[in-house]
Amino acid sequence: MTAPSVNAASDTLAIELSIVIPCLNEAETLGTCIRQACDFLTQHRIVGEIVVADNGSVDGSQEIARALHARVIEVPVRGYGAALRAGIDAARGRYVAIGDGDGSYDFGSLVQFVAALRSGADIAVGDRFKGGIAPGAMPWLHRYFGNPFLSFLGRLFFGLSCRDLHCGLRAFSRASILKLDLKTTGMEYASEMLVRAGLAGLSIVDVPVRLHRDGRTRAPHLRTFRDGWRHLRFLLLLAPNWLFVYPGLLMLACGLAGELLLLLGPFTAAAASGLNIHAFLIACFSFLLGLQSVTFGMLARRNAVSRGFLPPARFCRILDYVTLEHLPQAGAAMALLGLAGCAWSFWVWRSAAYEASHPVYAVRLLAAALTLLASGLQLRLATFLAGVMSIE
Repeated sequence: MTAPSVNAASDTLAIELSIVIPCLNEAETLGTCIRQACDFLTQHRIVGEIVVADNGSVDGSQEIARALHARVIEVPVRGYGAALRAGIDAARGRYVAIGDGDGSYDFGSLVQFVAALRSGADIAVGDRFKGGIAPGAMPWLHRYFGNPFLSFLGRLFFGLSCRDLHCGLRAFSRASILKLDLKTTGMEYASEMLVRAGLAGLSIVDVPVRLHRDGRTRAPHLRTFRDGWRHLRFLLLLAPNWLFVYPGLLMLACGLAGELLLLLGPFTAAAASGLNIHAFLIACFSFLLGLQSVTFGMLARRNAVSRGFLPPARFCRILDYVTLEHLPQAGAAMALLGLAGCAWSFWVWRSAAYEASHPVYAVRLLAAALTLLASGLQLRLATFLAGVMSIE
């Protein structure tokens, strides 16, 4: 049984659902997936189409798809995300469902996804942990660590409700997704869709779905560590506050408090020796690392906004003003104070009175001055980099 054929422009407007299947050498399983999708459309009387976004298959996958009356879209840019983007662009339905062509999902379960969309949801995403995972269908590292950890970060960083951030079976309003202007081309496309949808305020619902063992004899396209890192890197790109700013502010506060307490405390040799001087150096290191983390977070936020991954907000405008107008002056002032502190510490070293009574005071003073000098220079360099990044 084949999917309804839609050719005329008037019929195109009537398509409710486009089922997009990304494909790269899926000849072993693609035919089964297309037949399942066709049976689903026919059984539930849904006017739809099947679009195979082929990513350069050399095993005859395109011919199999055309023989089953699916529409084949050639996608020259390699990558899971690139294939899906092209397929969604070419889709003609009001709603779009995407599912892998390896036989791991039953396209007959799309009825719950369509029902969710008809009820007003913008995105319906599968939940394999609730729907069930067949033995051997998911590697243990993905099942018990990778997917739960990355999904937890999605909920923590972006307030998403999804329990399974990377399920390959999902459906959505095509118009809503196109407005997001998704950009990634790899496996991280699955994360970008939900994160950007959450940031845009789209409604997302979970639908239980069962994951089956795929029917391929070759190795899967997914690479655990490479693609896991790409997902994590993308999540962190969109959450610079959680990754850099908040931890950096904590380290800044702890470092500054430690420096002030130890620098202004007793300066006798007994009090300043041992753990005390080590603690002071650790406080200086904490201050420097915290400042680096905060400035890096600011730059990461600017980069994400300029590339269209994050929407511009009032915070960004304030950040731009502070970065470009105030931080250069603050950096210069800190560097000058640091130089003055270095000079003062050398004068202390040359003073016979201080050398006799407070020998370690100069060490702490020099450490604090160098910390201030390095911090000022770092702020100047950060603002210079921010200016470079702002060039169109």
